[in-house]
Amino acid sequence: MEKKDLTVSVVDRQNILNNPYALQEIEKAAHIQGIPFEGRSVVLKEQVAEFFEVTPRTIDNYIEKNGDELRQNGYEVLRGKRLKELKLSISENVGDEIDFVTKTTVLGVFDFRAFLNLAMLMTESEQARLMRRAILDIVLDTINQRTGGGTKYINQRDEEFLVSYFEEENYRKEFTDALRDCVDMGNFKYPRYTNKIYVSIFNENAQEYRKILRLHEKDKVRDTFYSEILDLVSSYEYGFGQEIRASFEKKGRKLSSREVDVLFAAFEALPLWKPMVEKVRNKMASRDLAFRDALHHQLKEYITPVQREDFERFLGEKSKELAERLNEAQDVMKRLKERS
Repeated sequence: MEKKDLTVSVVDRQNILNNPYALQEIEKAAHIQGIPFEGRSVVLKEQVAEFFEVTPRTIDNYIEKNGDELRQNGYEVLRGKRLKELKLSISENVGDEIDFVTKTTVLGVFDFRAFLNLAMLMTESEQARLMRRAILDIVLDTINQRTGGGTKYINQRDEEFLVSYFEEENYRKEFTDALRDCVDMGNFKYPRYTNKIYVSIFNENAQEYRKILRLHEKDKVRDTFYSEILDLVSSYEYGFGQEIRASFEKKGRKLSSREVDVLFAAFEALPLWKPMVEKVRNKMASRDLAFRDALHHQLKEYITPVQREDFERFLGEKSKELAERLNEAQDVMKRLKERS
């Protein structure tokens, strides 16, 4: 994974803050001694300033400038009953070391995620810079440990992958059979119309996709697709295959490449595809950036932070290597094969 500039990229920051497995390891390494409060640990602005060797006013500036992001990730201002509970915890766990707190009626606190968020924003502090470097190393180590050393096939750790994969095989056969039986072209027609589907869905042909994911010659592109992408590719292949057969039967002869091109242009322009394509572009672009450090330049506008559920889906205890899933899915595979 390339060293990212966390101070400028909200997506990169949020991808770290949404990753519960990396956060757990970062918290272990940081050894931040906080104040117990509502089942978690929090730190005060003055403590944060001391840790990063900056003034409290510097912290205030970041809160003013990045308040929405910090609040989203755990920074909050306490008042009333909750502030009284925090003061009680301070007196029991810290003592008189933070005596100014007794006089205040509002108090901002950072939980660990908000503290980390601030470390990724702060440019004035050498401590923050060192922490950012450590954070990136820990994130990379955590992903590699949980995926067995590589992320090329992280998509296969999703429990939905196998069904989508074998379903897609069946639909692809119907598509290639339609090309074989109904289109008057050589074997070039198979990669030609496969690439048209890829470009329609995610703005890249197979070779461009290979380059971005740094795939080897023997790696199969479809083995790296997330289940949602496989499902949409299946829909395209099956639907377009049916369009080709219908046109073939209507004309009573095989179609020329020009006729198939016209047919595909009309097919991909159907309005029903738009919401599905938009969703798939977001999934591919966002997940590949977060998990594979792969940037799809043609899909940059679709990138958003990966949510916690996806980290759990691909890195969590339920995610498993494909070999394990194959052993557990013999019945599913047999049933799908029988349907082909």
